[in-house]
Amino acid sequence: MQIDKEHRHITLAYFDKISTVDYIGAVQGIPVCFDAKECSVDTFPLQNVHEHQIRFMEKFERQGGISFLLIYYSGKNRLYYMKYAEIRRFWDRAQEGGRKSFRFDELNEEYFMSLKNNCFVPYLDYIQKDLDSRD
Repeated sequence: MQIDKEHRHITLAYFDKISTVDYIGAVQGIPVCFDAKECSVDTFPLQNVHEHQIRFMEKFERQGGISFLLIYYSGKNRLYYMKYAEIRRFWDRAQEGGRKSFRFDELNEEYFMSLKNNCFVPYLDYIQKDLDSRD
């Protein structure tokens, strides 16, 4: 990063390392990481999820954390909570020579969210649903 000391503002900034995911933290003591994506059509290209993100989420899960994607389908105004196991299934399918994307109609209807007050993402409810499905 370069800073113009006379005017005290940033003149150049860039990432010098590959980032992991958009959020890493804890929810009620449970380690959580997720990445937010947007898709304007019914087919989500897996190239929008990077291999280093998949590896990071896999390691996070192995250490007892919860990893997921939040995907906003802007053309449908629908928001989806994609569990790590689901993104991994689509990722592995692509690595084995299958589709390099997944379709909207392949998703589990139970994991579509409704925005609260037209702007709040209720992902905490879906983390609980994700945890409950692991038992």
